[in-house]
Amino acid sequence: MRAPIHVGEWDGPATALPAILVHGTLSWASWAFAGQRPLARDRRILLPDRRGFGDSPEPAGGTSDYAVDAVDLLELMAAAAPHGVHLVGHSCGGTVTMPAAAARPDLVRSLVLVEPCAHTVAASVPVVAATIEDGRRFMAGAKEHDPSAYVELAYPTGPRPEPASSLLRAARTALSERPCWLAEVPVQALRTAAFGKLVILGGWESEAPGHRPGMAAVMRAVCTSVATRIGARLAEVPGARHEPQREQPAAFNAQLQAFWKSHEGP
Repeated sequence: MRAPIHVGEWDGPATALPAILVHGTLSWASWAFAGQRPLARDRRILLPDRRGFGDSPEPAGGTSDYAVDAVDLLELMAAAAPHGVHLVGHSCGGTVTMPAAAARPDLVRSLVLVEPCAHTVAASVPVVAATIEDGRRFMAGAKEHDPSAYVELAYPTGPRPEPASSLLRAARTALSERPCWLAEVPVQALRTAAFGKLVILGGWESEAPGHRPGMAAVMRAVCTSVATRIGARLAEVPGARHEPQREQPAAFNAQLQAFWKSHEGP
């Protein structure tokens, strides 16, 4: 029997549908979504830590797996929101929310994908195909890499997630995870689902240290392709890059609140 994951919670009015926010790699829920705490004024916010990240237990076999995370998410959805939930997935967390939403659309009122790592959906775009191949080469030897060096690579300048011990653990997990950007996305099931769908993209007016060169073009291609294929609206957050929820929290939260309220009928 699997140990349960850690789920943080910000209490909010029970009159509105709750939201579940799923973080990406090299992070954990309370850090990735720190700027979304004001959203709890209107509803309960659930913050699961994926296995191997934050306060959740280690993944089975030491390998983080988006498919296992999706099962954890489905269990959380069914227990916490039998009448519907708003799902938000950032980066690799988007790869977790998509199969979960496709498997139980009856539990989903809306799905928001924030710069989702769903590269296979746009694999025909040359810049995305090149990134996939680069990623394959990196992950082929990733387990041999030093987690501390990976932290230095990802955060060469500026503030880092704290505490350092949690960041080092997240780096170790990330180096052994099943590459979510190679996942087969259930695009047809998502396209025909009746719940609301939104893909949020950073404006990427500039790139920053720690991001792969050309990542702006890659994420624009991925986000545009995902939105088109699943029938979602595409929205942009100016002044943000890969983490619009952290880089421009006020603008991001405003978009999220408006979208949620538009999908909260009786």
